[in-house]
Amino acid sequence: MLSTAEKIAFILLAAASLAVAARGFRHMWLVVRRGSGKLYLERLPQRALRALRIYLLQQTTLKTRRLVSVLHLGVVWGFTFYFLVNFGDVLEGFLAGFKFLGKEGLLAASYRLLGDVLSVAVLTGVTYFLLRRFIFGDKALTFRSNVIVHPNVAKGHIQRDSLIVGIFILAHVGARFLGQSVQIARGEGVQPQPFASAVAGIWSGMSADALLFLDHAFWWIALGGILLFLPYFPYSKHAHLFMAPLNYLTKPPRTSLGELAPEDFEDESREQFGVGKLEHLPQTHLMDAFACIMCNRCQDVCPAYVTGKELSPSAYEINKRFLIKERMAALANGAESEAPLLGTALSESALWACTACGACVDICPVGNEPMLDILYIRRDQVLVRASFPAELKGAFNGMERQGNPWQISESRLKWAEGLDVPTVQSNPDFEILYWVGCAASFEPRAQQVARAFVRILRMAGVNFAVLGDQESCTGDTARRAGNEFLYAEMAKANVETLNALKPKRIVTTCPHCLHNLGKEYHQFGGNYRVIHHTELIEELIAAGRLPASAHPAQRPNVTFHDPCYLGRQNGVIEAPRQALRRGGGVNLVEMARHGRQSFCCGAGGAQFWKEEEHGTARVNVTRYQEAQATGAELLAVGCPFCMRMFSDAHSKLGGNMQIKDVAEIIAERLQSAEAAD
Repeated sequence: MLSTAEKIAFILLAAASLAVAARGFRHMWLVVRRGSGKLYLERLPQRALRALRIYLLQQTTLKTRRLVSVLHLGVVWGFTFYFLVNFGDVLEGFLAGFKFLGKEGLLAASYRLLGDVLSVAVLTGVTYFLLRRFIFGDKALTFRSNVIVHPNVAKGHIQRDSLIVGIFILAHVGARFLGQSVQIARGEGVQPQPFASAVAGIWSGMSADALLFLDHAFWWIALGGILLFLPYFPYSKHAHLFMAPLNYLTKPPRTSLGELAPEDFEDESREQFGVGKLEHLPQTHLMDAFACIMCNRCQDVCPAYVTGKELSPSAYEINKRFLIKERMAALANGAESEAPLLGTALSESALWACTACGACVDICPVGNEPMLDILYIRRDQVLVRASFPAELKGAFNGMERQGNPWQISESRLKWAEGLDVPTVQSNPDFEILYWVGCAASFEPRAQQVARAFVRILRMAGVNFAVLGDQESCTGDTARRAGNEFLYAEMAKANVETLNALKPKRIVTTCPHCLHNLGKEYHQFGGNYRVIHHTELIEELIAAGRLPASAHPAQRPNVTFHDPCYLGRQNGVIEAPRQALRRGGGVNLVEMARHGRQSFCCGAGGAQFWKEEEHGTARVNVTRYQEAQATGAELLAVGCPFCMRMFSDAHSKLGGNMQIKDVAEIIAERLQSAEAAD
């Protein structure tokens, strides 16, 4: 138990520490409140359970870097348990003869054992993390020289912050652990504490007074250390300890991880659209800056960074954090940012290198969404500053004037010549509306896919129709490129057309059309059941409306590329594989990165319509090489843009691998079976 003087000193230190820390936490909150919109605070009990589950199970962290993640899991569990431990230790320090949760019984034994084991887990994990950063020099924790970083990053502030946090944790947990070993040596420790008992031997031979002094000293290092660290807490990366769960708790619900928020163009008083400065960011995206743990996992999966471009989503979030940190009090009190995000948080080349694939959002262990920030910054550039890559002007003009980014004025039904494809006028009682999309309407290779899919629909006896010339581009390129006004106009027109028809279901061969129609058009009053053509094919096979493959002895080896807007962003992963296995009679060989972890083809985020930013490699070539490495004879795709990107890569690299859409593979197999009969 503490002496009276020690108790007074602890209370005074705690009061001073909490007063100073409260100011920092208040500044954090006020900075977040500077953002646009509101934090989502509805259905808090359910969302709290979800946030707690993600936090305790570390299910997002464990997706990759298994050793580091398992060690981090031990640190998380240990640090969480230490909230209880610290509370118990304060009580034991202030109450004479008191032992938290008692000296005997299952509860006391479980508490002591958990505290002992988790203390070692924390010490082991944090020691490894410090060695990894400062001794091993893990390159995963660094940035390439072509990436913009805040001056304080370049000066080593991340390393300094990591060192301060690491030393604090080692001192806090280590002192408490050693304090328990001293109590065991004094005969006052409660068992079982196997690790502390093993260490207790180092104190043998010391006098009772010396052991008492050490007991008090370790108590003060453990708990007094918290009070000394607390004022620094809001300014450190360690703030992720509570900001990460809060981030998950307050994120707005999204129909998909890539759903973008609309702009209010009806408000004539608005002069700012998109994001130019920190205070323009949505509140939840300012939370991201405080939640970021600076682990760089997002840049590990970013196709732009992996291929040598200037974009690092991690560096962007860290730059946001340092821009806030250097003027946090001023920003909290209403001051404007001194500089725009473009040029300070990321370069212009980095801004336009993003493929909007969503990999950074999907992998982030703390729920950050750097991709959305980037696309909102593009809005500011396009709508406010009229600054964007010149190549996009043609796509914008085409969507505005001809209803398609190819800038083609001919009929959208030309692809269907000779197929007698029903339109909504000729077949008003259709069951399924086939949304053809711009690619299948105007791009020769995608037209072949549309024709193959129509043959499948006819073989299965599906009652379908197409819009024909009533169809227009969904506007995906406009929205991802930052031209939100053009997107909104196109979306409203399409919603008006579709709402008049009231389609029961919509099927599309383009994942980008799938995403916009099904996951973003609800913002404009359009709520539709939209499926991908591979889902419908798999459904028709399961229903017996298409014959399953007889599984010949010689089954071709096929690898399937998951389009970003099909697999990762909309969760359609098994349907194309089942269609290939059951309907195509193929042997499926997976690439190293597949499913939600699939690597981008390089076409998304309006990249298809512009030159790729300079880097060490091209995104489409990098992905195509992964497909070649499987040894498969055929690369199956489910997106017209992926088809085009891989065809270009094939032209560059050569080889014997064929590239076909899932619909083409199924149609060819059905045609062969029909001919054999």
